[in-house]
Amino acid sequence: GSIMRMGDGEAAEDIQVVSTGSLGLDIALGVGGLPRGRVVEIYGPESSGKTTLTLQVIAELQKLGGTAAFIDAEHALDVQYASKLGVNVPELLISQPDTGEQALEITDALVRSGS
Repeated sequence: GSIMRMGDGEAAEDIQVVSTGSLGLDIALGVGGLPRGRVVEIYGPESSGKTTLTLQVIAELQKLGGTAAFIDAEHALDVQYASKLGVNVPELLISQPDTGEQALEITDALVRSGS
C-alpha cells in the first residue's frame, strides 16, 4: 500500500465500474457504479437493503462475465432470492466463515488469487 496526493498524477482516473442495478444510485456515486476489480464493503443498519444491493451488483457483474465472491458472515444467504435477483448462483463463490478473522483471511486469499 501507499499514500499519494491526488494531484501527483499517479492516481488512476479511468476506473472501470459495475452498475449497482439502480440508475439513481449509479448517478449518485458519481462514476456510474462501483469500481470493478476492487474490494467493496457494503455497510448499514439491519434491514437497510445491504444484501439486496450486493446481490444486484453481483448479478450485474456476472452479466459482464465477471466473477464475484460473497462472504456470508451471517450464514444467511437465501440462494433462491439471489437467483430471483438475477445472480447466477452456480457461478457465485460463497464463503461462510466462522469468525471475523477467518472472513478476512478468505478475503485476502481471494484478492491475492485474482479470483
